[in-house]
Amino acid sequence: MDVLTPKQRRRCMQANKGRGTKPELAMGRLLWSCGIRYRKHPGDVAGRPDFCIRKYRLAIFVDGEFWHGRDWEKRKKSLNANREFWIKKIERNINRDIKVTQQLESTGWKVFRFWETDIKKHPGQCLSAVLRYLTETMNMEFPNYIPADYAEYGIAAEPMPEYGKT
Repeated sequence: MDVLTPKQRRRCMQANKGRGTKPELAMGRLLWSCGIRYRKHPGDVAGRPDFCIRKYRLAIFVDGEFWHGRDWEKRKKSLNANREFWIKKIERNINRDIKVTQQLESTGWKVFRFWETDIKKHPGQCLSAVLRYLTETMNMEFPNYIPADYAEYGIAAEPMPEYGKT
């Protein structure tokens, strides 16, 4: 049983965004700070990736865990409310993601898909995958700025001190 009224539930569900999410904005800031210029959600690229770099035929997707089915077999068991609807919807999303990735790769694009929590917890490691691809295969120069958790040995980034406090 839902604790919210149908009107409240509708407003909550409408508030879920498909674009401009915090992980997407964070990834955009990381790419931009390294000098990587991109287009967001281009309509002429299959799947409308979150970030598109046409020069290098690179598509980057930032996927939410629930909507794109991370650990889907485990999570599927915990769904209670409107179970059939959510299973059908999320499995449709998973299949669409696979099809879009295959379509892009078959036309010569490199596709990166990052989970939102990976970007939140390990932004440098996500960025390193993109940078490694660009430097090794596209002969791009390595940028000067690298986040603290970029290192191969996985050191987590330290939180920034509050503005004005040291």
